[in-house]
Amino acid sequence: MSNLPNARFLDRSTPPHIATLILLSGLSALAMNIFLPSLPGMAEYFDTEYRLVQLSVAVYLGVNAALQIVIGPVSDKLGRRPVILGGIGIFILATIGCIFASSIYVFLVFRMIQATVVTAMVLGRAVVRDMVPQDRAASMIGYVTMGMALVPMIAPAIGGVLDQAFGWKANFWLMLATGFLMFWLTWKDLGETAAPSGLSLGQQFREYPELLTSPRFWGYSLAAGFSSGAFFSYLGGAPFVGSEVFGLDPATLGIYFGAPAVGYVLGNWASGHFSASVGVNRMVMIGAGINAAGVTASMLVFASGHGSALSFFGFMCFVGLGNGMTIPNATAGALSVRPHLAGTASGLAGAIMIGGGAALSALAGALLHPGTGPWPLLWIQLITAACGVIAILVVIRRERQLEGAGPA
Repeated sequence: MSNLPNARFLDRSTPPHIATLILLSGLSALAMNIFLPSLPGMAEYFDTEYRLVQLSVAVYLGVNAALQIVIGPVSDKLGRRPVILGGIGIFILATIGCIFASSIYVFLVFRMIQATVVTAMVLGRAVVRDMVPQDRAASMIGYVTMGMALVPMIAPAIGGVLDQAFGWKANFWLMLATGFLMFWLTWKDLGETAAPSGLSLGQQFREYPELLTSPRFWGYSLAAGFSSGAFFSYLGGAPFVGSEVFGLDPATLGIYFGAPAVGYVLGNWASGHFSASVGVNRMVMIGAGINAAGVTASMLVFASGHGSALSFFGFMCFVGLGNGMTIPNATAGALSVRPHLAGTASGLAGAIMIGGGAALSALAGALLHPGTGPWPLLWIQLITAACGVIAILVVIRRERQLEGAGPA
């Protein structure tokens, strides 16, 4: 596996080991979804409605997206290491608060604070870009984000087993133990990688226009956002399609539901192996094309009258594969438009992706009703996938205009 140059594990005087960055990314994903099987039990424990407990997902994503806007500039000014350690430390305290919460409202407050763990995911990408050039950064970000793909595949299953054996709090005890482990690992292995910024924090935030006026930054960010939008809409709509359209039982639906994650791991592997030689823009273009092709193929099968659960979820593997190629490469591109603002760019691009994805997830859930079949979801996926292709084409066109004319 590729690694940062001259890295020695658990020696923070050298660049961090790739394993540390993968685990940091995985911790963020673990906190997002391991407790989902416990939601009904939590509603009973707190003697409240299920919809109120389910807010623990929505508020977490909302705070997650908002924090990503702030984390970048703060880390560009203060450094990656203290912000990551601070975020994990707050996460640990918030997890203790969740475990001992006396009411659902107290729990939701601490659950919102738990979102500070997003610093690990956002700044893990920025650390990579601090150390290596764009094309190699894309390759390594592919490995780093693999933690975000693998953990969601297995975390809910682990959470369900823990809940059945020990109750819902067992999931948060596991989060707590993982948080302590990651704090120790970050302390030992991750030294400072960002070059010191001579700007004040206020000046650092005022650097946002430099990114927001860059067509290439928007192109890369939107390529990642639209491509991942096909997956986020799947999260919002696929449970309905599986249970209501195809009549799958929960166990079977759980098996089918992981299809995009399988493709995402393969896409990450492709990014890790080929981004440096193929180039960021071509990898994004190929990934966005695979994403759109997979959805199109699924729609054609349904239009022909041969659609099934196997075809629907099977073609979602191509959505995951395309995302696994698009997201790390588009992220590396967004971070490379202004290398001195890598942390800011990582946070802003992440906020665009997560915020837009949450909206698309809600839209898919709102449009699907008995009798609609999978069509609303498939159309959302196709439109967002096509927009991802258009976004990277804009980047390619802009770079051709800028050849020999300086950065933009």
